[in-house]
Amino acid sequence: MKISLKIFLGYFLLVGLAAWFVLTVFVDEVKPGVRQAMEDTLVDTANVLSELAKNDLKQGVIQHGQFARSLHDYQQKPGMANIWGVPKRSADYRVYITDTNGMVVFDSDHTAVGQDYSHWNDVYLTLRNRYGARTTPVDRTNPDGNTVMYVAAPIMDNTKLIGVLTVAKPNSTMQPFILHAQKKIMQWGLLLFALSLCLGMLFTWRFTRAIHRLRDYAMAVAKGQKAAPPDSRNDELAELAQAMTRMREELDGHQHIQEAIHQLTHELKSPMTAIQAATELITPEMPVQDRTYFLNSIKLQTSRLQLMVQNILGLAALEQQQTLLHPIRIDLPALVEQQIRLVQDRARQRNIQLHTATAPSLFIAGDAFLCGQAVSNLLENALDFSPDHSSIHISLAKDHDGTWLHIQDQGYGIPAYALDKIKEKFYSLPRPENTPNAGQKSTGLGLNFVQQIMALHHGHFSIKNATPTGVIASLHWPA
Repeated sequence: MKISLKIFLGYFLLVGLAAWFVLTVFVDEVKPGVRQAMEDTLVDTANVLSELAKNDLKQGVIQHGQFARSLHDYQQKPGMANIWGVPKRSADYRVYITDTNGMVVFDSDHTAVGQDYSHWNDVYLTLRNRYGARTTPVDRTNPDGNTVMYVAAPIMDNTKLIGVLTVAKPNSTMQPFILHAQKKIMQWGLLLFALSLCLGMLFTWRFTRAIHRLRDYAMAVAKGQKAAPPDSRNDELAELAQAMTRMREELDGHQHIQEAIHQLTHELKSPMTAIQAATELITPEMPVQDRTYFLNSIKLQTSRLQLMVQNILGLAALEQQQTLLHPIRIDLPALVEQQIRLVQDRARQRNIQLHTATAPSLFIAGDAFLCGQAVSNLLENALDFSPDHSSIHISLAKDHDGTWLHIQDQGYGIPAYALDKIKEKFYSLPRPENTPNAGQKSTGLGLNFVQQIMALHHGHFSIKNATPTGVIASLHWPA
């Protein structure tokens, strides 16, 4: 199972349990909360009505007095209000009054007058100066059915208890409000749950994206590719990326040193052997012409050794560099013209024409020195393999993919067996006949050096045979 799925499922489980717990508590607390509010209202109502009924009870006209008439008028009122979307169409109160013996002397429902209610808690407790209230099922055979809440208040004549007034209200009248509140809680709860899931998905995506970038970076390192370490706003992941970068630098440093020493040792054997052989053959009695030949050979091989050491050290440093340190905006046509001027004299000596076709305002971002070295290496390589009295065509172009540089000579081309090896380190072909260095090989580092430069610029270097003759070397800088 992927780590992103594990994180999301863990977050989903945590949020789901939290949402279930909170919603369950809220919903479970709605019903008792509403009933407690109703009981509080009934206490106030009972006490107010007990004061209003006091005079009629004292005068013995409680059943036909002002209190009874007012209560009757109230019960006959039409639709009264619309409370939070719940209509109230009738009076839901029932009021009855008992004397000091618990006998009912007034009942707004006209059903219990003359009955003994002294055993009901609302009357029983109030007659003993305590808070009297009860909740009784409407159908006593079904205790779990609808219930009625009764709240009583004493009727006092100064300090003398003269009766008890009870206000009753069915709990079912609160059910619409309870359902409305529960519906609102569920709606908002589900909305918050959905929002939490979206935030969890976003968090999981951002976190796993950073991990995937680290994974891709590690895979690129394993393949020896050039890659910049990923940046992350997560402190721990940023530290991990920095640690991986330091580890790569340390490993690359040791690896490049070992490779450089191994390759340098291998490649130095040939020129050292040539120098050693020439020095052993030179004697004072040797003809001047032969001595000059061997001295020139020593000089040539010494220069080759020096160039090889410089190139391999430069290539090792370039391979270790993973990103451009200070990229700038480069005027590519001007850079190419500068490199052409550097080889112009050499081309003129051999009657090689350099034809350029460049477009104005071609700019790239990169390292000007390294890009100049790449162009210079390709021009030098084209001259080495071009016959006298030939031409080299240099062209610059731009399309939606980026900027292209093409250098095409009129040489003999690359043998088929060497096409897939020509850019490898130390692989070199002998210079063709009718060239100044016919039969000689270079260090075999130039084209690999160009490839490393273009990789550092996230570009591409290709070389292939042209039709009918010659070679086309191309550099591509991405848009």
